Amino acid sequence: MKAWQFTETHQPLQRAEIPEPVPRPGEVVLDVVAAGLCHSDVGAMTDESWLEYITPRPMVIGHEIAGVVSAVGAGVTDVRIGDRVGVCPSNGNGAPGYRRNGGFTEKHLCLAEDVVPMPNGLSFALAAIGTDAGMTSYHALVTRGEAKAGMKVGIIGLGGLGQIGARVAVILGCDVHVAEVNEAVWPMAKEIGATSVVKDVLEWEGRGFDLIVDYAGYGTTTANAVKAVRKQGRVVLVGMARMEIPLQTMDMIHHQAEIRGSSGGTKADVAAIYELLASGQVSPVVTMIDFEDIPAGLDDLQHHRMSGRLVAQIHHA
Repeated sequence: MKAWQFTETHQPLQRAEIPEPVPRPGEVVLDVVAAGLCHSDVGAMTDESWLEYITPRPMVIGHEIAGVVSAVGAGVTDVRIGDRVGVCPSNGNGAPGYRRNGGFTEKHLCLAEDVVPMPNGLSFALAAIGTDAGMTSYHALVTRGEAKAGMKVGIIGLGGLGQIGARVAVILGCDVHVAEVNEAVWPMAKEIGATSVVKDVLEWEGRGFDLIVDYAGYGTTTANAVKAVRKQGRVVLVGMARMEIPLQTMDMIHHQAEIRGSSGGTKADVAAIYELLASGQVSPVVTMIDFEDIPAGLDDLQHHRMSGRLVAQIHHA
């Protein structure tokens, strides 16, 4: 079956033909319908520090996966052939695209316990991005950020993650404000239901936010968020555009600020965002591409030629 394989940093993906997987006890095989493209995939291809996480190689990458179950192994009773499912990439069994073959291929092998049923009405494209972009956004805001109705919430970055997080915050009943350098996407903030949008996080200084979620992670964005939270306010960092934060001690001490990191999420987070996506309450911008266009799509992501999320159509369901 056709696949795109990662071999080494700074090298293009390799087009390959690989054997179809056969499920062992406890495993299932999906016919992959949709596979999302992620900035983490770009990071793997451009930053040597990712190499320790991608073993063995060559590796079929792609960790946002949704499809139809086509085979089940012995002992699997709660997943059936024909089920429409997504795959939670952070369920503790080795992330697809990193520790085992991912979704940029025709069939995907995983443990039955890693799949999440798709609600009626949920498209495969949204199910794919829900497994990571949706899960990660929701986890950072709700699980780690503890966002609740009535809270004043700041969202930094209105890309593929931030637009989902901002919309979920609005649905929860938060007073949502967005910081986004790209003014071209400001109208999206209003459509989502945000109260206001600014270009620089510094414009929020002294505004007394209860919670700020930094989906960009440029270092200074996180540091400046500390200036904007109330005493004992919370900043959640999920974006990784920079690997260091230039925090000012006085800001941390005077605000008694709490900074939490957030990575991935759980099957419960996937299920929660699936319900919001299926209901239409959360409707992120999605661009569909063909399987053969995956390398070009990753190049578009790397050079910031895309807004929202990219999803490759693998099979037609």
